[in-house]
Amino acid sequence: MAKGRSMLMLDHRIGHWAFIVGIALAILAGAVPTWQTVSMVWTLAVLGFIVGLLNITARETTEFLVAALTLLVVGSVGALPALGLTVTSVLANVVAFVAPAALIVALKALWVLAQD
Repeated sequence: MAKGRSMLMLDHRIGHWAFIVGIALAILAGAVPTWQTVSMVWTLAVLGFIVGLLNITARETTEFLVAALTLLVVGSVGALPALGLTVTSVLANVVAFVAPAALIVALKALWVLAQD
C-alpha cells in the first residue's frame, strides 16, 4: 500500500512540475522569438501529454476541459493581432501545451463513460 501511494505522489509531482514548466516555457518562448521552434512546440506538446495523463483527476475533468476549450478557442482564433505578436505567440504556445492535455483528459473521460 505504501509503495502504491508513493508512486501516486511521484506521478502527481511529475504532473505538477510538467504543468509549471509547460506554462513557463509557453510564456518565455512567446516572449523570445528565437525560441519559437518546432522543437519547442514538441516539448510543449509532450509536457501537455504528461499533464493530461498524470495531473488531472476525474473530479477535475469537467472544469479542465471547459478551461482548455476556452484557451484553445481563444488561442486558435487568430483574431488577436491587435494585442501584439508576443501575446499571440504566447497564446499559440499555450494551445500547443493544452491541446494534448485536453485530448488525453477527454479520452480518459470517454473511457470512463464507456465503462458504465
